Amino acid sequence: MSISIPQLPKGTRDFYPEAQRIQNYIFDTWRSTAESFAYEEYEGPMFEHLELYTGKSGEEIVSQLYNFKDKGDREIALRPEMTPTLARLVIQKARELKKPFKWFSMPRLFRYEKAQKGRLREFFQLNMDIIGTESIYAEADLMAAIATMLRKFGLKDNEFAIGVSSRKLLATYLEEIGAPNPSLVYPVLDRRLKIGPEAFAKALTEAGLSEAQIKQLDDFMNCKSLEEVRSAVKSENAAAALKEIEDLFETLAAAGYGDCVNLDLSIVRGLAYYTGIVFEVFDKGKSMRAIAGGGRYDSLTEKLGGERIPGVGFGMGDVVLADLLAEHKLLPSPKQSVDFYIASFTNDMKKVFETAQMFRAGGNVVSHPLAPMKMGKQLDQANYQGATIVVYVDGSKAGAGEFEYKDMRTGEMFVGNADTIVERLKTEVKKD
Repeated sequence: MSISIPQLPKGTRDFYPEAQRIQNYIFDTWRSTAESFAYEEYEGPMFEHLELYTGKSGEEIVSQLYNFKDKGDREIALRPEMTPTLARLVIQKARELKKPFKWFSMPRLFRYEKAQKGRLREFFQLNMDIIGTESIYAEADLMAAIATMLRKFGLKDNEFAIGVSSRKLLATYLEEIGAPNPSLVYPVLDRRLKIGPEAFAKALTEAGLSEAQIKQLDDFMNCKSLEEVRSAVKSENAAAALKEIEDLFETLAAAGYGDCVNLDLSIVRGLAYYTGIVFEVFDKGKSMRAIAGGGRYDSLTEKLGGERIPGVGFGMGDVVLADLLAEHKLLPSPKQSVDFYIASFTNDMKKVFETAQMFRAGGNVVSHPLAPMKMGKQLDQANYQGATIVVYVDGSKAGAGEFEYKDMRTGEMFVGNADTIVERLKTEVKKD
């Protein structure tokens, strides 16, 4: 009887060591940037009660989830996003947490959707959130962190853009033109650039808008500057929402991020819980889906049964980010790299382990053979593992307290003590 080979579940990934090194590079850059902006890391369970998601997004969200009943007959779902978990954490300790506070997380998430380029069923996502303030400077802090992060990855300011819009501004404009049910309009607007003008107009008609209102709304969404928006809106509420965007842009410009942000009213974010500024991050050519997206959600905790606590945050997925960095040739080499490989002509394994521990104690990455083998095979292993220097524990030319060693970058042989060898590691040399 033949045995079928186990298959990878659709929409998921394996991380062999080479892929994991790339993944760790992304994680390390995410974490170091978030911590440099004084965000604190948190986590939550990989699954939650289903009602946490249906309470936020409605029953229709269930079709996009991995959900099941556990052995206690409880409705459970694997987490598709982190914001509801964050809201639950905030609600549970609302009076104990000193506000405002800045948190980040890098959860593994699950969505039952069609797997496609830039979007898988299992993925990782950086979440950064500020809880407890309605100030526009919270949005500025998050966008500064995004720009700093993408710069750390090697992207230039002319290679990405943080597009900014405002649900508050859009809501006041829908009120101005007399839209009967704005909650039906937002999901349509979020699909505007994906479905074409005819399908867009048809969907807005079904949402209750007249032909004249559709024309007004389309003109508004095409505004490219604050001046154009200012001439299109009339109410005081719209002016206040516009002033928020102005303050945001001026603050980011003062901090050196002015070239990274622009007005983009096509950004709506379909989720109903957004209440103010919304934003998405794209490569400048928009050759792939958004790198990141988020916005202000001042009513989410209240909607989930807690007191009203303002918040703003974003998520950045690892899949589309890795695709973007690969496109710009900005990913590091996936090849393993070690500082020292400890070798022995006589296969003196005790001496190998003793010497390896001596170099490792100094904070170096050290490898060595795990069984007696010929020197040729030891050097093959050193090459495969990307060793910078091979240290021979029993070279005939080495005196007391010294070792023969080979700089694999140049192929040169030397003799020296441990301090000399470590110093050589720090020396930049060019291969022939």
